[in-house]
Amino acid sequence: MTSKEIRQSFLDFFKSKSHTIVPSAPVVPHGDPTLLFTNAGMNQFKDVFLGAGTRDYSRAADTQKCIRVSGKHNDLEEVGVDTYHHTLFEMLGNWSFGDYYKKEAIAWSWELLTEVWKLPKERLYATVYETDDESYEIWKQYLPESRIQRFGDKDNFWEMGETGPCGPCSEIHFDGTPDGTGGPLVNASDPQVIEIWNLVFIQFNRKLDGSLEPLKSTHVDTGMGFERVVRVIQGKSSNYDTDVFMPIINKIAELCGKKYTGEMESKDDIAMRVIADHIRTLSFSIADGAFPGNEGRGYVLRRILRRASRFARNLGFKEPVLYKLLPTLIDTLGDVFGELIVQQSIIEKVIKGEEESFLQTLENGLEKINEIVSNLGSEKQISGADAFLLYDTFGFPLDLTELIARENNIGVDTAGFTKFMAEQKERSRSARKKTNQEVELPMFDGVSEFLGYETLIAEGKLLFAEENKAIFDKTPFYAESGGQVSDTGRIIFGGTEYKVEDVKKSGSSIVHILDRNIEALIGDTALLEVEKTRRKLISSNHSATHLMHEAIRMTVGEHIQQQGSLVNDEYLRFDFNHYEKVSNEQIEQIEQIVNEKIRENIPVVTNVIPLEEARKNSKIKMYFGDKYGDIVRAVVIDDKYSVELCGGTHVSQTGEIAYFKVKSESSVASGIRRIEAVTGAGFDNYLVEVNNKFNLHIAKEQELTDLVKKLEREISKIKSQNLLQDADSILSDSKKIGEVNYIGKILEVESLDQLRDFTDSIRMKAATNTIILTAIKVEDKVQLCVAVTDDLIKKYQAGKLISEAAKYLGGGGGGKPHLATAGGKDLSKLDDLINSEFGKIITSVN
Repeated sequence: MTSKEIRQSFLDFFKSKSHTIVPSAPVVPHGDPTLLFTNAGMNQFKDVFLGAGTRDYSRAADTQKCIRVSGKHNDLEEVGVDTYHHTLFEMLGNWSFGDYYKKEAIAWSWELLTEVWKLPKERLYATVYETDDESYEIWKQYLPESRIQRFGDKDNFWEMGETGPCGPCSEIHFDGTPDGTGGPLVNASDPQVIEIWNLVFIQFNRKLDGSLEPLKSTHVDTGMGFERVVRVIQGKSSNYDTDVFMPIINKIAELCGKKYTGEMESKDDIAMRVIADHIRTLSFSIADGAFPGNEGRGYVLRRILRRASRFARNLGFKEPVLYKLLPTLIDTLGDVFGELIVQQSIIEKVIKGEEESFLQTLENGLEKINEIVSNLGSEKQISGADAFLLYDTFGFPLDLTELIARENNIGVDTAGFTKFMAEQKERSRSARKKTNQEVELPMFDGVSEFLGYETLIAEGKLLFAEENKAIFDKTPFYAESGGQVSDTGRIIFGGTEYKVEDVKKSGSSIVHILDRNIEALIGDTALLEVEKTRRKLISSNHSATHLMHEAIRMTVGEHIQQQGSLVNDEYLRFDFNHYEKVSNEQIEQIEQIVNEKIRENIPVVTNVIPLEEARKNSKIKMYFGDKYGDIVRAVVIDDKYSVELCGGTHVSQTGEIAYFKVKSESSVASGIRRIEAVTGAGFDNYLVEVNNKFNLHIAKEQELTDLVKKLEREISKIKSQNLLQDADSILSDSKKIGEVNYIGKILEVESLDQLRDFTDSIRMKAATNTIILTAIKVEDKVQLCVAVTDDLIKKYQAGKLISEAAKYLGGGGGGKPHLATAGGKDLSKLDDLINSEFGKIITSVN
């Protein structure tokens, strides 16, 4: 049987047993920040086992692509050297969620192995947990007791973590020894006798005290190493000799002009096996949105790529070669994992770019390590300082240095390397602290209730005070988090006012950094007020970031994942994984999509939901490395467009953003691009910047002027539309002056024309029995507008009313009976005019 036939027969078998065949989850677990990579078939069902989720089916089966290259599953040094370890492998699995249990799981595994795949029964061994008599008795129906072995916790008891679901497991091993006498080698890490299938029976819950309690429902979770079972069925002594790997190995041999012999000790054969393994891991990871980088999973991928590149050099390659293997990989796996085909161009470009970058330093690094080795004398160990030099200067991951050291029969001072790495991180941390003027936050056990989603002004009781740092029981101030900067504003104790310059989180407390040392007593009540205009600008930029994120994915590719962000009152910044510059045409398309969503004035809705519910929703974007609580906020901007977990502040409708413009696009690291953009008032400042730069290029003055005017007209139009949408709420805010409805408002519009147009639109909406006074502040002066509905014109002339209003402010003006404008000089009297004096003017005119 071919590997494709074996995979399909597994799925067909369990489909015949009423299992739902589910697709493989991505190797990048975007919904589970606790994992670098998907490392087991059960990952996508974790919520079911934890009792936090359900599925529409109780039986499932699949083939899951898995990566194991870190933590307790780190077998990197064995890859290519032995016959059965890999960084990426497929795990065939079947599950029962409270349905069938041990009897069926064991019976079906035996049926598939011996009746469908025709494996020789005398070559199979079963292991069970030392106290699992139930499984032992079931296996006695299929195997003699001499081939059923008991083992303890290490080998035959599965646990998800220190607490939670767990249970005994039963493993099936295949004896590949020449004479079939491999019984003593079961669980002995011998390549001739390998585990091919693990049946886990989840029946207990591990409590905090270590005790076990039975679960209400029992589950089955099985995992079969696809590459291993293909090896057994195809009668090979190594996974690499099967048709899973040989097409890639043959392609490597063709490219380097060397023959693959299959010898385990051959350096050339080891190099080919390593490269064949690593290209699979790199390709699947990039297809699912993870790029080589300097941190987290990105650094793991960079290590793997550079390790493969070093082995390629051992085969004589001096130019990038790994990317040339992708077509062969697609020929073998593209029909099963279509993402390889969809993302082929991206995968090739990313791998080739990384290879080119590393090869520039590899030659110098190898010269340096040869120099280090030749000067060791009797040391027989590369020092920590030299290992760090190779890492810091030549980009050699520690495991690459260790690999080269082993080839020279010497060691590496890994403890010394770790010490130098820690010192570098401390220097970087200190530099950031100095640059950012970080403050030492107090350790305080109190809890601050954040009110800033609902209000920008609140009363709070002082819980803690130290120098210029204050903590309250309640606060509307947002603490810097998730890329969004903190609020600023003021805090007032009685008659004493403090400026809030920064806000930080410390545990469950929100720490307010003030402009001076606080002089107040614990328990005192203060008025906390966020700077409204600045918060509004920040919220606009944050909502625009969500719009832009989705627009980038639509324009550049579905592989895009957020790698960092900054949102303040002046601009927004968004970092994302991508292998090349975003073109001008793509930038224009991103702007067009975002501005279209702004014009649609879509409601921005926040749903507060449990984290486990969010993980089950495929529409919701989550990010590796982000720390989520049990309850999360899902920000929805049209559930068919953008849904992200986010704790930041946002506008209520996209129209409030006004306008979106990309300022720049750049590279910030290998495989990481950055877009900076502005909205609303930030765009106004951007126009000024553009205008200033343009003064250096007089020849294009008219072109830029036309562009600025066009953009200003678009902004004016959008703002006018947004104002009109507020007309109904303004109409409902009228009060009676005698028998007349009076509306008085100070507006935020940009010109007298906008003020006049908007006031007249309110007049027409009111239709009858209404007088309207509106005003805008222009620097230290006032512009006024009065409108009178047609039925009141005979009694109340707008021109007369505005004349009296303007006089009150030390100005003058006039106009038509239904609509008039005027100016005033005394800004300090505006509130009185709006709230009381204009009512007297209306009464006196009548």
